[in-house]
Amino acid sequence: MSSEEQVELYAKRIPIYPRSVKGRFRRLKWGILALAYGVYFLLPWLRWERPVGPDQAVLWDLPGRRFYLFDLIVHPQDIFWLAWLLAIAAFLLFFVTGIAGRVFCGYFCFQTLWTDVFIAIEKLVQGERPARIRLAKQPWNGEKIAKLGGTHLLWLAVAFVTGFSFTMYWGNAPELAVAFLTGQAPFAAYGATFFLMTTTYVMAGLAREQVCTYMCPYSRFQAAMFDKDTLIVSYDETRGEGTAGRAKVGKGLKTREERQAKGVGDCIDCGYCVQVCPAGIDIRNGMQYQCIHCALCIDACDNIMDKMEWPRGLIRYTSEHALEGKKTRLLKFKTIGYGLVLAILSGTLVWNVASQAPYDASVSQIRQPLYVQLSDGRIRNTYELKANNKTTSELDLVVSVEGLADAELETGRIEVLAVEAEKSARLLLQVIAPRPAGPGPSQRDFQFVLTPVGRDDVAPIAVDARFHTP
Repeated sequence: MSSEEQVELYAKRIPIYPRSVKGRFRRLKWGILALAYGVYFLLPWLRWERPVGPDQAVLWDLPGRRFYLFDLIVHPQDIFWLAWLLAIAAFLLFFVTGIAGRVFCGYFCFQTLWTDVFIAIEKLVQGERPARIRLAKQPWNGEKIAKLGGTHLLWLAVAFVTGFSFTMYWGNAPELAVAFLTGQAPFAAYGATFFLMTTTYVMAGLAREQVCTYMCPYSRFQAAMFDKDTLIVSYDETRGEGTAGRAKVGKGLKTREERQAKGVGDCIDCGYCVQVCPAGIDIRNGMQYQCIHCALCIDACDNIMDKMEWPRGLIRYTSEHALEGKKTRLLKFKTIGYGLVLAILSGTLVWNVASQAPYDASVSQIRQPLYVQLSDGRIRNTYELKANNKTTSELDLVVSVEGLADAELETGRIEVLAVEAEKSARLLLQVIAPRPAGPGPSQRDFQFVLTPVGRDDVAPIAVDARFHTP
């Protein structure tokens, strides 16, 4: 194959300079962004009074092996809640996507939220879209170095605060912040901060739309959840093109009546919808996988329609069926199914969290030796009991044996097992029982019963165990 015939497998990124736009969807995006940023950056600093434990509202305490979420304390044995949350998130995504397309991408995705701020910084330092394009094309000089340098410094500052705030969730924020800034924090704190700082700077500042187009798998499989009833950002081609296509405003094409008389559509080919798109696509070319449904093109087109004093909605959230003059059906078997599964998963998780036991226990048998035969013929098995207190006060437990005939329980000198608040305690137990007369099974199942002392609000629990005989 000659050099002229070689296929280029890599296409250089074409920079996109989104234009600012005002409108109801842009205001909605700013509102969601302000809420998301407020929660993310301020939540580690919110104090929360607890009888025992840290006074931070949200804290991922890895050394203590527990997560604090306001009044909820998540222990390692509750990690299956995370699987529940992931399943809920997945079905919520399927449910919303089937109804309203990629609204998650356009309004709630971290990539979108941080890219919006980075674009706003770029506009603040370099100016509006035409000024940014001129700056990119002009030769290197003092102005270009100052503006581009200022932009990247502010990007790095936002990226650093992003990584720093993430790190504050993993320790007592005020103390960790002082240790971090004085060089006394653990290496993991610096590593996590600068790793997230780097990824934020690259993703939101340099890669931007390429993350959504090439790196995010959602853009590739989201069409599988679409159908002709899904509400998506769409261009009304029938209205915009007419029979003679789109045309700019000119002589004889200034009023809607003049345009309709000549078969020309309402689209005046201003290009505003393309200029405001953060992905750089033309929505008039139909649905494209790069579109994140941010609806900024709707605001842009509505502004133009308002100036022309024509009806809004040339670009709007609608379905393919609606564009064809048919009825949009949002309640279908698919969406109802997703909704039912989502409701069941959410209800089950809420019930499980609300009804979690204040303590739990586990028993492991000491297998060296598995059993000991005493001089009087009885058999002794040894066990280790571990009790976990999930409450914020000390818990006293009395241990007994049920389901094993004529069994005796020896706990040494410990009659009551005291488990401190949010702590664990271990107890060595010896169970002695007569050897069954005649042939019989070498294993018998029974239970250790843990009964709280002086706590009517806490129910006893039973832990299964197995007794071995020769």
